[in-house]
Amino acid sequence: MAGANGVVSTLVDLGTLMSLVGIGVPVAFAAFVGCCIGAVANFTLNKYLAFRDGSPVCATQLAKFSLVAVATGLLTAAGMQLVSVKLGVPVAAAKLICAAVVFAAWTYPAQRRVVFAAPAHS
Repeated sequence: MAGANGVVSTLVDLGTLMSLVGIGVPVAFAAFVGCCIGAVANFTLNKYLAFRDGSPVCATQLAKFSLVAVATGLLTAAGMQLVSVKLGVPVAAAKLICAAVVFAAWTYPAQRRVVFAAPAHS
């Protein structure tokens, strides 16, 4: 389920990225903004669907998620600078490559272990 939610969030993210690049915003900055906007959809989908976290949203969880999301945005922006700008891969293809790598290596593990970790039972 987290993978499907990642696809939906990536589509939101990609739409934002492509729109911003289309009006002349630099690729790395557009990628960061897209990640942040996609993170809003991702939080809701993962909280209630992927990780079945029915607890109320609290400041601690939002803070943890925000840290993961900002790190995701920064990693993606750096990846986009390398893959799209330096290597010349088209923006949409570079975004899909970067999103897959960052999701697998960072975002999913961090969300699972930090943001949506099941509470420890005594």
